[in-house]
Amino acid sequence: MFEKRNILIVSKHKKEEVISPFFAKYFNSNCFVSNHFDTDILGTFCGEIDRKEDPISTLRKKCIMGLENSSFDIAIGSEGSFGSHPMIFFAAFSEEYMMIYDKKNQIEIIAKESTTNTNFNEKVVSDIEELLIFAKEAKFPSHGLILKSIEGETIIKKGIIELNELKSAFNELKKINKDILVLTDMRAMFNPTRMKILKKLTLKLIKKIKSTCKKCNYPGFDVAEVKKGLPCEACNLPTDSTLSYINKCNNCLYEEIQWFPNKKKYEDPMYCNFCNP
Repeated sequence: MFEKRNILIVSKHKKEEVISPFFAKYFNSNCFVSNHFDTDILGTFCGEIDRKEDPISTLRKKCIMGLENSSFDIAIGSEGSFGSHPMIFFAAFSEEYMMIYDKKNQIEIIAKESTTNTNFNEKVVSDIEELLIFAKEAKFPSHGLILKSIEGETIIKKGIIELNELKSAFNELKKINKDILVLTDMRAMFNPTRMKILKKLTLKLIKKIKSTCKKCNYPGFDVAEVKKGLPCEACNLPTDSTLSYINKCNNCLYEEIQWFPNKKKYEDPMYCNFCNP
């Protein structure tokens, strides 16, 4: 279904550098970059434009809008969210989604990667010493930084990857601001760590595409539901650990149960709410 297709990659941040080679390798596809659609109109990382919808809805809209007024009928896009980890105190967290949207066959397949492997951070700094400490922790200069004014007119300096440029931008903003907000630049072309995650996500998407339904051969046969209840090794009561996956076809709705996906039939009593409350 995707073999030898011309695919539009909807990105202005050089994501094609990690996406194109794999789709060429596994599907003999020719990948092209959208140059008539500005993805920033759907939201930016440093707040000039807020994302109005959830990541998947935004991603779907990105693909559909990218295909408008083009000769392509299939698109790939990705969307990232960054913030604090919901469970691990003080840890940064990223969620990346990637979608292939096939307008011709009315198919969309989505892959997701969640990780703490991110340099995402921001801080209000008042002097150059604070700024340089932040920069080192953020993996600068291999990873870009953004400076943003806090008071008065909003001034944003993006894509800073050189020390002299960083100091110059900081001194410029200090003339009108006592404190300055410094942020990691999370755009893919300024963030090698994010690029590595996108590479991993591309392979995950391809694996999902190649996973087809046993009944109708429709692509994207994958986990639709996770069932808890792996029994405790000591008391045999159900725990919160994964017992099975429910794999489902989005076309014919065929389901298949995958028991013990984590390769174990019992859970350690230390994770049991009865044995170790």
